[in-house]
Amino acid sequence: MTAAQALQEIGLAEIEAAAELSALDAVRVKFLGKKGLVTDALKTLGTLSESLRREAGATLNATRDALNTAIALRREVLTEQAMHEALNSSAVDITLPGRGQRAGGLHPVTLALERMVGIFRRAGFEVATGPEIENDFYNFEALNIPRHHPARAMHDTFYFPDGLLLRTHTSPVQIRTMLDRAPPFRIIAPGRVYRCDYDQTHSPMFHQIEGLFIDEHATMSDLKGLLHEFLRLFFEQDDLQIRFRPSYFPFTEPSAEVDIKLPSAHGFSDWLEVLGCGMVHPNVLTNVGIDPNRFQGFAFGLGVERMAMLRFGVNDLRLFYENDLKFLRQFA
Repeated sequence: MTAAQALQEIGLAEIEAAAELSALDAVRVKFLGKKGLVTDALKTLGTLSESLRREAGATLNATRDALNTAIALRREVLTEQAMHEALNSSAVDITLPGRGQRAGGLHPVTLALERMVGIFRRAGFEVATGPEIENDFYNFEALNIPRHHPARAMHDTFYFPDGLLLRTHTSPVQIRTMLDRAPPFRIIAPGRVYRCDYDQTHSPMFHQIEGLFIDEHATMSDLKGLLHEFLRLFFEQDDLQIRFRPSYFPFTEPSAEVDIKLPSAHGFSDWLEVLGCGMVHPNVLTNVGIDPNRFQGFAFGLGVERMAMLRFGVNDLRLFYENDLKFLRQFA
């Protein structure tokens, strides 16, 4: 047996005997490190004759390769053993009683949304939904907002490279409903919408509810009566003060914004704008194939987070999305 073969047998035995990764690494350094036994033996090859050097070099290289292969295989075994030991030592006893059990609760935005949907359902409205990724026609064109229209500046839109976009309001659901069905309609469209805005009162993703009522005899007084009753029920204030202010929206004419005064510790708050509304513009009806000389209707839209802030007394919209359990548990 040559010296190289003897080194190989000793090395393989020590590798097999290594019970931990640290011990295996020590064996590797002992035999294959910069000052290891095999490395030192390779350094002495230069003192041998050419014929002996070739034979001894081949044998030492084979020894080195055999030890490297054995170390790699042993490392896999020891790594798996260490993993199993760690898992077994930290295993959870599923028979133990739970700790810190708490009853869950709905998110405040969800609570406000469900309350609003429930009120409109009782008024005879059905819920309609649509995609959050839209094209320009449904989000703008059909709603009387052509490409050159200045109202587009009100919508900081997220566009995709192919021209699609994240809807900036749930009005596209109204367009899709009017294209797919024949009037009369009485729908609400709750859902997520997206705009490039983020501060104390704005979020790049938020929730809206938009409503649409189309028939042959819809009037502005019907709209005012509906919204007055909705706001009274939502805030549970029979003496809620409400006012309608003339405004402008490209998809309604005439248009209005609705303000309210909420009771406070010192009487009533200042006027607070809560939603926009108006009679559906004849151009919108024409765009979806509905005769504006026969049918008319009204539409309205409101932000769910805005309503939740007013109902629950929250002064920063970002609190709804920071996942602070101390904040969220107040609504459980």
